Amino acid sequence: MSPAFSLCVYCGSRAGAKPAYTAVAQEVGRWIARHGGQLVYGGGHNGLMGTVADATLAAGGRVVGIIPQALVDKEYAHRGCTELHIVDNMHERKRMMAERADAFLALPGGIGTLEEFFEVWTWRQLGYHDKPIGLLNVEGYYDQMLSFLAHSTAQGFMGAWQMDLIRSSDRPGPLMQELVQSAGLSLAPHLDQI
Repeated sequence: MSPAFSLCVYCGSRAGAKPAYTAVAQEVGRWIARHGGQLVYGGGHNGLMGTVADATLAAGGRVVGIIPQALVDKEYAHRGCTELHIVDNMHERKRMMAERADAFLALPGGIGTLEEFFEVWTWRQLGYHDKPIGLLNVEGYYDQMLSFLAHSTAQGFMGAWQMDLIRSSDRPGPLMQELVQSAGLSLAPHLDQI
């Protein structure tokens, strides 16, 4: 049976300083599985990446991991993925993740997470895709970045329409539901209700 939707999740390869980051990664993974979705992510077993994958799998969901050979060689690959694609480089990884996704969601993370988020946002504003993009602002993690982006808009380097291309919330369930529905897809019935 095909998944109801594929959500690409960008997040840290580290757990971060607050337990809330791990908790929300678990919540995201469970939500994807319980609503008939599929996780698409960077294929790692460590940090929030491993947490969201493990939670999706534990709740019965499908996980598509996409990881460069160089990271496999460092033993970072999550061997429990439903599908694990090993690619040549980061460019191929990001392209494949974008192709396999119906929508994108960024959780807390570092430079890699930020780079992936900004790239899909840039692609969206250039018209390379029209897939929804969300920013899960757990514990105010992205507050300062959002403030800077508002400053950039006020200084004339961005338009308000560009900010309107992303959705931000500290509530994972409603945000993911909005992303999936904005992609024109329906959620499968919640497993707890079956």
